[in-house]
Amino acid sequence: MPIDAVNDFVIRFANVNGSGSASANLLFARSILRMGVPIAPRNIFPSNIQGLPTWYEVRVSERGWLGARGGADILVAMNPQTFAQDIGAIEPGGYIFYDSTKPMPPSLLRDDVTVLGVPLTEICAREYSDPRQRQLYKNIIYVGALAALLDIELEVLDKLIGEQFKGKERLLDANRGALRIGFDQAKARFDCPLPVHVRRSGAVGDRILVEGNFAAGLGAVYGGATACAWYPITPSTSLAEAFERNCARFRIDPATGKKNYAIVQAEDEIAAIGIAIGAGWNGARAFTATSGPGISLMQEFFGLAYFAEIPVVVFDVQRGGPSTGMPTRTQQSDLLSCAFASHGDTKHVLLIPDDPAEAFEFAADAFDLAERLQTPVIVMLDLDIGMNSHLCAPFAWDDRKPYDRGKVLSFAELENAPNFGRYDDIDGDGIPYRTLPGAHPTRGAYFTRGTSRDRFARYTEEGLPYIDNMERLERKFDTARTLVPRPEVKKAAKPTSYGVIYFGSTAAPMDEARHMLAAEDLHVDALRIRAFPLAREVADFVDAHDRVFVVEQNRDAQMRTLMITDLGVSAEKLTSILHYNGMPTSARFIYREIVGRLRKPAATQPFEAVK
Repeated sequence: MPIDAVNDFVIRFANVNGSGSASANLLFARSILRMGVPIAPRNIFPSNIQGLPTWYEVRVSERGWLGARGGADILVAMNPQTFAQDIGAIEPGGYIFYDSTKPMPPSLLRDDVTVLGVPLTEICAREYSDPRQRQLYKNIIYVGALAALLDIELEVLDKLIGEQFKGKERLLDANRGALRIGFDQAKARFDCPLPVHVRRSGAVGDRILVEGNFAAGLGAVYGGATACAWYPITPSTSLAEAFERNCARFRIDPATGKKNYAIVQAEDEIAAIGIAIGAGWNGARAFTATSGPGISLMQEFFGLAYFAEIPVVVFDVQRGGPSTGMPTRTQQSDLLSCAFASHGDTKHVLLIPDDPAEAFEFAADAFDLAERLQTPVIVMLDLDIGMNSHLCAPFAWDDRKPYDRGKVLSFAELENAPNFGRYDDIDGDGIPYRTLPGAHPTRGAYFTRGTSRDRFARYTEEGLPYIDNMERLERKFDTARTLVPRPEVKKAAKPTSYGVIYFGSTAAPMDEARHMLAAEDLHVDALRIRAFPLAREVADFVDAHDRVFVVEQNRDAQMRTLMITDLGVSAEKLTSILHYNGMPTSARFIYREIVGRLRKPAATQPFEAVK
């Protein structure tokens, strides 16, 4: 029986990298959004160059489920090399749309899938003489056909094309013509619309569609950052580029036209963080953006900034590892390497946003925290948040909010502080007072070093001053625990002894999975971790439940490890739900894994992983 659904389906485009399909697929997604229907688009692309398979998936959900669901109701099959794989992912009763210039092999057809063929290549050969035009307009033609099949308003697509090619009348007319060709072809060949289709709605509200990397780059501008040093690496490059674009809008002196910011593309990741730390030492709000391999290279500088107590912000957009791993796939596998970056006893502050709105907020707040704590602060994005567009609340900012520079002594304060000790804990919170170069001609200077020293920054290898310093750094970490974002708790509709802990990009599928569980009268309380060091509420949440599932996207249950080491929670109470194949965690996966464990004795439940 064909699927019958309005504003509730998943459509997946299977293309070839370099075919020009990306802009056409985005045009399709934006048209549904313009009709007021919430969407969650995801781009799944190879790390290699032109010619390999690429996929683009759009979740359409008027109810607001924006995480990956799993499966596809409609497949737009434009890559014969992946037909077998792609057709296998179609839901029973689903649809496949393909270029029927060359018939699909009968062996690939399924009895429970409706096949919709349009001879796209044949049409393009008839309409266009230029080979590149044939390829590019083929993509627009299939968007036009989908508009007829799914009842997408042609006027909306016309307007979007007008916005994209404004001032380029030749391209504008040609694209609108290709769109109409596809629309008319589908109308002539099929009974339109399909039972699966779109209907205008008002469910989007005031939400915006934006990538997490852009949000974080803009948040860095609002957070007062004026210096960025970076080295290109997937998937963080667009974050530094977003910072540069927004600085060009907001960081130009109106009187002189000069730039009030500095952006340095360094020779490697080591140099990048070194430059950022130097800028932070000199009083600038500075950051670098990288991914797992860059974090590995930056380890020694992390230790220097931690021990010398220099504020710096690092954005880690996590990808599949280890080593080169899967550069264009998402994971949450850098938690331990970031929390304890560098050798020796180090602990770093991590902020873990769940969508672009929080990425904007945490990016801005990271600079306050770094200066207040005089330490590195790492914002833990992942590829799914960073490089994909997400529907989220509009960014909020209060222009009256002052920047928190922390304990920085001014000239007047140094005049009255003849016994300044750079690493002296006067207030008992583990945070000493610092000075900036040039604050006073004769007072407040000290030697910044990565070696052991006493409270007055004087070099020493004696044991007691070293212990004094290390215990103070531990007190500072406990102070950080009170300053970082608190966890978000969601109570189940009914009292339950089960809980689930999650973080980052697992938030959207987790919300849907809890809804699916509740529909079967299986209820779980939920807690979303938003920062490390972990809040005491996390331990309280575990103590309040007999069993707690910890959902994360890595093999080694890294968040579970942090909970045990940082808070001393009972390991026996924690059950890992692990997903690390590089694709975003889906609601169906979380639901299936939790149901399987709730309905089996814990002792017999095997340790499972996605293959």
